[in-house]
This record gives sequence, C-alpha cells and structure tokens, in this order.
Amino acid sequence: MAQPAMAKTGEAQDRPIEQPKLSVEQLCVSYENGATGEWTEAIRNVSLDIRSGEFVTIVGLSGCGKSTFLSAVAGLVRPTSGAIRLNGVPVTGPGPERAVVFQKSSLLPWRTVLKNITYGLELNGVGKAESLRRARQVVDLVRLKGFEHYYPSALSGGMQQRVNLARALVCEPELLLLDEPFAALDAITREVMQNELLSLWEQTKKTVLMVTHQIDEAVLLSDRVVVFSARPAQVLEEIRIPLPRPRTPETKHNARFDELMNRIWNLIHTTAAKKEESEYEI
Repeated sequence: MAQPAMAKTGEAQDRPIEQPKLSVEQLCVSYENGATGEWTEAIRNVSLDIRSGEFVTIVGLSGCGKSTFLSAVAGLVRPTSGAIRLNGVPVTGPGPERAVVFQKSSLLPWRTVLKNITYGLELNGVGKAESLRRARQVVDLVRLKGFEHYYPSALSGGMQQRVNLARALVCEPELLLLDEPFAALDAITREVMQNELLSLWEQTKKTVLMVTHQIDEAVLLSDRVVVFSARPAQVLEEIRIPLPRPRTPETKHNARFDELMNRIWNLIHTTAAKKEESEYEI
C-alpha cells in the first residue's frame, strides 16, 4: 500500500500532507454539435484541488463552461483529456459519493416531501426503515418538519429547493455539487436560502463545489472563489475569502466583503471586454 506523502523535515514535525478530497488535473472538455458536426472547446487545461470540508465556488461569464466543469466532476460529461479524482480514485461516471443539486428542484409531483427525499436511497437499495430514519433526520436539518406529508405543489419555491437539498444530503455524499441552486428563486427567497445553506454547511462541514453567477453569493458562502475566463474556460484566478465564520447576512456590509466583490467583478469584466473585442475583430 502506498504511504502518505510527508512534509519536509522541520516542517510541522513531518506530518502527512493531506490528500485533496477532489483533484482535477489539466481537464479539457470539447463537445460536438450533432447538427453541424462542429466541435466546441468548453474547458481548457483546468486544474483545481479542493480539501475536505472546503466550500469552493466557480464564477464567470454565462456560457463560459462552469456547469460543464461541474458536470464533468459529477461524471455526467466525459472529459476529452485530463483527470478527475475523488479521494485519489479516478472519476469515470456518476457515483453515490457525489450528489448534484440542479437549478430546478425536479421533484416527483406524486410523491410527498418525505418520499421525494428517500427516492435516491431507494434507488441505491437502502431498506425502507433505514431510508425513512435518515430522511427524518435531514427533514429537521433543512427545517421542513411538519411538511413531511405535503406534495411539491403545496410548497413554495424555496421549500421545494430545500427538499432538493435534503434529497442530496440524505445520501451522505462526500462531495456536494451545486449548480446555480437558487437561480430560479426571487431575490428575497434567494437570500433566505443562502443563509440556510450557510447554516447547513456549518452543521455538516460537507465538501462543496458550487457554480453561481451571483458574486455576492460566492463571497458570502465560500472559502475560495475560482474565476473562469470566457470559453474555453481557464482559471483566471483563485481568490481566498478571509472573512471570519460563522457568517451572517451582516457579513455583506463588511468593507472587506465589498473589496472582494469588486476584485472578482473586475476580473470577470476584463474577460468580458476581451471576449467582445475578439468577437468584434472576427
């Protein structure tokens, strides 16, 4: 069995170097237009490591390849080249150690809240009694107690997305993937859900990789924000968010918060200007 790498002598008493929870190396993704046969390069040589318990968010222009990158990590999109590893094991397709929360809750309308939450467990062969036990625990976590037997049509958009989160969390994934999870919500509900997610993360300390267009959302939630260039996506910069935790809505009124937002906005604005300039030249 391979031994863990060690720090150099004199550095923290030769303790083992922590292996990243997620490691992406020189990832490239291209896809073919079925109608025209043309190929589009979506991601070019993107490398990213995420430590266990870290919350990392990707931001960038619309259509730059953020969701494609997330789908590749989920095993839903096959890379053209490069490597994706979770706990050192290559990702070759979807797996129960990763759970994805998409923009739309996509709940099954004929199943109650509780039965929607247990759906993934049932597909994975977990027994009914154990599925219900785990689902009830998660119901408390996402503050849906009292709504277990409601159908999705009776829930608000925010509550439906809580069910969506619960459905992912109940499977106890090692990596939680969030693809614009609050994009379909109104501004007020979105802020409420951001704070709910903050609370959930504080309680579970899940490793999270999220995609969003909202810069303030990225800064509020994340330990690091990764800024993608225009397509094909490349990493422009990784920005550490040194704001203390736990964070609250008041965190957004911090002067350092504004500085970080402006720094990220300027990076995205610059890449947008370069994209427009290159398109104009063509």
